[in-house]
Parts: sequence; C-alpha cells; structure tokens
Amino acid sequence: MGWGKMFFTVVITFSAALITYNILISANASFKQEFPGPSSAKTLFSQDPIIKMPSNNNIINKKKRLFHTAVTSSDSVYNTWQCRIMYYWFKKFKDEPNSEMGGFTRILHSGKSDRFMDEIPTFVAQPLPSGMDQGYIVLNRPWAFVQWLQQAQIEEDYILMSEPDHVIVKPIPNLSKDGLGAAFPFFYIEPKKYESVLRKFFPQQNGPITDIDPIGNSPVILSKEALKKIAPTWMNVSLAMKKDPEADKAFGWVLEMYAYAVASALHNVGNVLHKEFMIQPPWDTEIGKAFIIHYTYGCDYDMKGKMTYGKIGEWRFDKRSYDNTWPPKNLSLPPPGVPESVVTLVKMVNEATANIPNWGS
Repeated sequence: MGWGKMFFTVVITFSAALITYNILISANASFKQEFPGPSSAKTLFSQDPIIKMPSNNNIINKKKRLFHTAVTSSDSVYNTWQCRIMYYWFKKFKDEPNSEMGGFTRILHSGKSDRFMDEIPTFVAQPLPSGMDQGYIVLNRPWAFVQWLQQAQIEEDYILMSEPDHVIVKPIPNLSKDGLGAAFPFFYIEPKKYESVLRKFFPQQNGPITDIDPIGNSPVILSKEALKKIAPTWMNVSLAMKKDPEADKAFGWVLEMYAYAVASALHNVGNVLHKEFMIQPPWDTEIGKAFIIHYTYGCDYDMKGKMTYGKIGEWRFDKRSYDNTWPPKNLSLPPPGVPESVVTLVKMVNEATANIPNWGS
C-alpha cells in the first residue's frame, strides 16, 4: 500500500495524533506515494454545466435536506470579526421559509479555545505542524476539515463550506442534486490553462482535464460522505502543490482552491455550477438571486459614486482596513450612485455590529 493510501486510511480510522504523524511523513513522500483516490475517473460532463438557480418553490412540500454550514477560521481579530458578522446573518435566515440551513460550526484551527466559543458554535482543530504551511495559512483549512469530519458529531447529511467574509442575504436551500455538489464557478480557476501543471496531480489516466471544475472549496454544498472522502486528498494535494515550485508559482494565493477542485475530480464528485450562488462587489453590482455576498475585494469610490478601483477612494470599504482592529459601528454609507451590492453590504455590516453584544471588545 502506498504512503498516500496509508495516510488516507489513517485519517479516516485513527486519532488526530496519528494523523498529525502521517502528515509529517506524507509531506516528505513522493507524489505517487502520497495520493489516495480512484485509479481512474469517468467524465461526468464534457463541459461543466452552468444552470439557473432552482425556484425556491421547489423545496416546498418536500422533505428538507438540511446542510451544516462550516467556516474555517484562525483566531486573528481579522477572521474573528468576520465570523461574528457571518454568524449573525446565518441566524437571521436559518429558520426562514425556503431555508434548508441546519447547524453551524466555526472550525477554529488555532489549536485552542477563544472567548467567542459561547457566542459561535466552535470546533477547535489543531494547526499543521510548525513550518508546514510555509507561511500560507490557508493550508490549515483542509487539515481542519479532516479533523472536524473525523471527530465531530454532524447530524446533517450535507455540508456547506463557507468562509468568514461571506454575508448571507437570504435563506439558502440545498442546491446539490443527484449526487453532484453545488458550487460557485470562479473565473480565475482555469484548469485548461494550467493543464500541464495539473497533470502532476491529476494524471491522464484519471480523465480529461475538464473533469476538474473551475471551483474552490467555498461556497460548495455537497454530501457529508463525499466530503469525508475528498478532504484527506484535498489536504494531500494542497501540501504537494505547495512543495512543487511550478505549481506554487502558477497558483499562488488560490493554490488551495485548485487543490480542492483536483481532489473532487479524483473522487469523481462533479459539481453543478451556480453563477448566482454568490456575488462579489464591487464587480457584481446587484444582489439579484444571490444567496451570499463575498466581500473579498475592496470597494473604492469618489463622492460622485464613481469606482476608483486600484486607487484608495474618498469613500471606501475594504476588509483589509481592519486586519488588526474591529470595524467601528455605524460605518458611513456609500455616496449616491454606488451600486446596490455595496450599499447592501455596508448596511448589513452596520446592522450586525449594532446588534452583536460587546462589539469591538
């Protein structure tokens, strides 16, 4: 049995201590030895489907297929304030009509409890061994999911992988169907463009490069059982990509996203791609049918409402402005002319900070 298959078995069946030991071994093993996964993959789609969102009425009078929302986080101020806002809006919409939102877990990969354990349901995961993330803290995400899936009691049969900088804007139904995950397509995840690099991790015998969907791990809704299979491979692929100079250079800050897409394909888990799963201001200007606002980009405008992206605006909202401090309550609203998506985002941040107890302390 190869080291990767041995690692995969250890992850599923033994304790977190043994898993940590095997990570250390697999990180120094060759790629062929390191990877679990199917020996071959069938093509699920010749091209990834992009479909319209299902009508909310579709889930009425049907048995709800609840999903558990999971968000990985460090214990930094930056991640913590985002998680508090995210959880506030999760609670607002969880029990609304058309929701199939079940439980919620913040997977805290600092290795220790913090003072928000009573406010936000939290699972404490161990970080990767010192130095293994090579300064790329996101590598802790797949390892944290591996631990959570192995150790936690998760009642729901489905998982929504989300992120701290997601704001839920309406009740979310279970968008997965027929054994396929539901995922958001990212324009910058381009498997065809990087086929020569990806073939190191997704060999020719596993199938065409189109089996790798243009996704990251979030937002994705999929079955719990599928994620249990994918997560260890996702971790191994992430570590192997980070060790590979060509892959590390090609994928940069989205390396872990490519690793998830590859791991999903290795396990023959296809995804239906939902463009309207979320929006990303300022580029997306309307809420439309979206369920999530992802505020990963800075929003900069002059006082006439004209965007000044790449240049600090007279008015701005950028999460990076608050990397070491809490955003103040009652942020100033955008000037007239700024798109609905940005205005809605700031209003929702303001509502959350006004109502979350002890904000900023």
